[in-house]
Amino acid sequence: MFKEKNFPIILFCFITVISSAVLQYINPLFRFFDGGLITAILLTIFLKDDFYTRLLGIVSLVLVVVSGFYPHGNMPTEQIIMQHLFSGIIVIMTMVLVLYLKRLYRSVDAEKKQVSALFEYATEGIILTNDRGEIVLANPEALSLFAYGKNEMIGRNIDILIPSKFRPHHAGYRKGYYQNPGNRKMGHGRDLYAVRKNGSEFPVEVSLSHYKQNDQQFVIAFIVDITQRKEAELILREQKAQLERITDDIKLLNTQLENKVEERTLILKEALGELEKSQSELSEALSKERELNEIKSRFVSMASHEFRTPLAIVLSSASLLSRYQLTEEQEKRDKHIYRIKNSVNHLNDLLQDFLSFGKLQEGNFFTDVYNFDIPTLLQETVDEIKALLKPGQTIEVHFEGEQNFVSDKRVLKNVLMNLLGNAIKFSPENKSIILKAISTENELLISIADKGIGIAEEDQQYLFSTFYRGKNAVNIQGTGLGLHIVSRYINLLQGKITYESKLNEGTTFYIRLPKMEKQIVSAE
Repeated sequence: MFKEKNFPIILFCFITVISSAVLQYINPLFRFFDGGLITAILLTIFLKDDFYTRLLGIVSLVLVVVSGFYPHGNMPTEQIIMQHLFSGIIVIMTMVLVLYLKRLYRSVDAEKKQVSALFEYATEGIILTNDRGEIVLANPEALSLFAYGKNEMIGRNIDILIPSKFRPHHAGYRKGYYQNPGNRKMGHGRDLYAVRKNGSEFPVEVSLSHYKQNDQQFVIAFIVDITQRKEAELILREQKAQLERITDDIKLLNTQLENKVEERTLILKEALGELEKSQSELSEALSKERELNEIKSRFVSMASHEFRTPLAIVLSSASLLSRYQLTEEQEKRDKHIYRIKNSVNHLNDLLQDFLSFGKLQEGNFFTDVYNFDIPTLLQETVDEIKALLKPGQTIEVHFEGEQNFVSDKRVLKNVLMNLLGNAIKFSPENKSIILKAISTENELLISIADKGIGIAEEDQQYLFSTFYRGKNAVNIQGTGLGLHIVSRYINLLQGKITYESKLNEGTTFYIRLPKMEKQIVSAE
């Protein structure tokens, strides 16, 4: 509207006003000359500046008022006043109307520019198609994505952007969308690909929207090139596979370590001269262990601290075995062999904690939910953990309610083993540990109470953190991972774990588990 040159319009407007004023003066009885004034005001709609509209409106109003004082012959005064009042109102309304239309146009023009800017400078490719699948508009980003020139895509079918192997089905998908249009992502659950002008394919993410105009359906496609995202996902998958291989290597190393320790113990019994050789092979195995464990700095720090004590026990006991060669010293030899086995078991527990932590961190841990007998699980767990009891320690088991429960028996057993192991480790001799379980139709409640060293109040907020140990437990063997792993296990079972503890009085852990559906659940 404002694209015309200003000067010719302004000149024409003022000529029209002057001509109308002269004609009114010459023939004051003819009111149709006011149409010239109104025409001049209307013509200012083509001028961007409101100044000329207001100026001509005021000038025209003044001329209408002045013309009322011209001689009108025998016309009654009331009629003259009414005619000029009506003309003045028409002039004012015309001026207001033109100002309103110009303001409305400027608002529409601003919105049009905003939409145009969004379309032209969007970082996503935007393509508009009609109900025949023909491309109506494409923004610069879309042209860049598909390597087409400015007008090369217009009027062509959208199928030119679909890889040839998917084109036979695309027409059906497009028809289905037109029958049930909506704002949604395209190809849910499937990888989408597009093809450039040169025939090369690349992965994309497409969102669809629609609107109607003149009873014709139009579809807007928002297209994003996700090549970099796919490459990043591929790298993540490769890194995950590499971590799995490292985990398998650690498992294998753990098995090798156990075998070598047994082998060295037998060699020490048979001949004193083999001691140096067994120590060398054990050192080599431990060296390999440390090299693999360098994948995580915190793992190295914790492992080097926790492995030192059991390995020193193995070495000192192995050295002392060489001194007990007489038959009557068998009891002393058995004592040191027992110490070696306990140290090896502790090493195994450490590695198991790290392996469980690694699987949970990677999301490579799944639950297997099925129906199992609760009393049997409790008894199996207690029977296995009894070997760790200190002199005079006992485990009291109390159960009531439904015998069967649906959850992951293996994961729940790991939780109980960990919590019972902690209760044994942090409780003194001659103390009882109480294991209670109450089963209802929809949930299982378990509590494990000990009368051990307890947990300081300032340590309780970090209780389930990784590698964290309480100030009163630094001299007791452990990794600082056990309760973190227990917390992750409970989350897998969709349950909750809470606790109560007082320093030097004991700790009670409470577990609340819902009955689960029979399915496979990932740690992710």
